[in-house]
Amino acid sequence: MCGNLVKKGNLGSPLILYNRTASRAQQLAQELGNCSVANSPSEAVAGADIIFTCLTDDHAVLELFRQILDHDVTGKLFVNCSTTQPATSDDLAAMVEKKGAGVVTMPGKFGVQDLLIVRQSRARIGRGVIDFSDEGHGKASLLKVIGNVFIVNMIETVAEGLVLAEKSNLGMENLHKFIQAIFPGPFALYSQRMISGDYYNREEPVVSIDMARHLAGEVLALAAASGTKLNAYENGYKHMEMVRSHAGAKGDISGIYGAVRQESGLAYENLKQE
Repeated sequence: MCGNLVKKGNLGSPLILYNRTASRAQQLAQELGNCSVANSPSEAVAGADIIFTCLTDDHAVLELFRQILDHDVTGKLFVNCSTTQPATSDDLAAMVEKKGAGVVTMPGKFGVQDLLIVRQSRARIGRGVIDFSDEGHGKASLLKVIGNVFIVNMIETVAEGLVLAEKSNLGMENLHKFIQAIFPGPFALYSQRMISGDYYNREEPVVSIDMARHLAGEVLALAAASGTKLNAYENGYKHMEMVRSHAGAKGDISGIYGAVRQESGLAYENLKQE
C-alpha cells in the first residue's frame, strides 16, 4: 500500500510513516524513498491531510484513535484499513466525524495484489473498488470478515492438494504447474510458498498465525450468531491451532500446509534436513 502511494499517489510531500517498531518504518522509508518517519502517531497525523491506519484488532484501533482525537483533526480524512468488527467500524466513524474529520472504512489485503481506490486522495492503491458509500461503515468490515472465509479455504485447498500430490506420487511440482495454469494469483503464490519451505523458514511471518487466529475467531463468532455452519473453515481453524502449537508466535498462516502434512503422517517441515 505504501509503495503504491509513493509510486502512483502524485504526492505533494513525502509520505509520513509511523510504526510502533521504529526500525520497520525506517527500513520501509529507505526502501521506498520519498518518505519521512514520525516519532509518534500524533506527530504523523499533525503533518498529514489524509491518514491511513492499519492495526491488528478492535482494541488497538480504538485506543489509537482515542489518542489521535485528543488533538485537532478538523478537516482531515482518516482511511481505516484495519480489520474490525462491523459495530466497531460504525462506532469509530461516529467518533471521528464528531471531531470534524472524515473517515473511510477500507479494510484491505484480500490477495496478492489487493486493490482499492481511495477517491478522496486519488491515489491508486488497489485493483478495484466495492463501494459502500451509501451504507454504514460496518458493511465494509463485514465484507472483509466474510472474505476471510475464502482466503483460509483457499490456503486449505492448496495445502491438502500438495500433500495428496506428494503422497500419491504425482509430485508437488506437477501439481504446482497445474495451479499456475488454472489458478494463477493467490493460489499459485501460496503453492510456491509451501513447496519452497518458505512457510516455516521466514524470520517474520507474512501473516502471523496469531493475527489469523484472531480474525478466524471473529469469523466463527459471526457464523454462530447468524446460524451458519462453516465446516471447511472450522477445519482451517483447527490447522491454525496446530501451527500455533508447532511454530509459536512466529508461525505463518501458510503453515496450515505443515499442519496438513502432520495429519497425513509427514513432518511439518517439508525440506528440513535430518
